[in-house]
Parts: sequence; structure tokens; C-alpha cells
Amino acid sequence: MNQYETVFILTPVLSEEQMKEAVAKFKGILTNGGAEILNEELWGMKKLAYPIQKKSTGFYAMLEFKAEPQLISKLEVNYRRDERVLRYITVKNEKYAAQYAEKRRNKLAKKED
Repeated sequence: MNQYETVFILTPVLSEEQMKEAVAKFKGILTNGGAEILNEELWGMKKLAYPIQKKSTGFYAMLEFKAEPQLISKLEVNYRRDERVLRYITVKNEKYAAQYAEKRRNKLAKKED
């Protein structure tokens, strides 16, 4: 299993509930495919660097997970099919990126306590 991070931007016309439902859908695709979700962060509404589909803002969400490589193509097909997704990127974390991500998760956990 490899460690991955995926960040996707959802259209800003969604309500808070619809946004969480979309994130849950993608988490479900991962868990049904045998992935282990390590971290989930909802970054909220942010301004885009440039307009996408005439929209200047979007909901950002990040999922960090461990999965088999063939699951990534299935996830990205679902991103492309979902009209709520403006952009997405999935990156495989190498050894040092995975260590950094773990430190970052621990730091965020301490802030929340």
C-alpha cells in the first residue's frame, strides 16, 4: 500500500450539507476500495487563483490515505464524473513527504486539544 494525498475543489454553490455529502462520497469510494483514511481536512471556502467555470471561489477538501495504486484511477474517474468537482489532484507521498504529513497531523491534533 502506498500513501496518497488528494485535494479537490468543490463548486461554491453547494450548501454546507451538500459539501460534506460530496466529501463523504469520495471517502466512501476510498474505504469501499480497501483504503485506510489517515486524515481528512476541510479547508472551507477559499478564493481561487483564477476563475474556473466562471467561479472565483470554491470549497477545498484534503484526504490523506493509504491505498493500492489501482484505486486511484477509480477515484479520479469519479472526480471527473461529478459535476460538483471543479479541480482535483492526487499525489503519492514518498518517504519524506509521508513523515512530514505525520508530523503535520500530530501538530494539528495538539492544537485541537
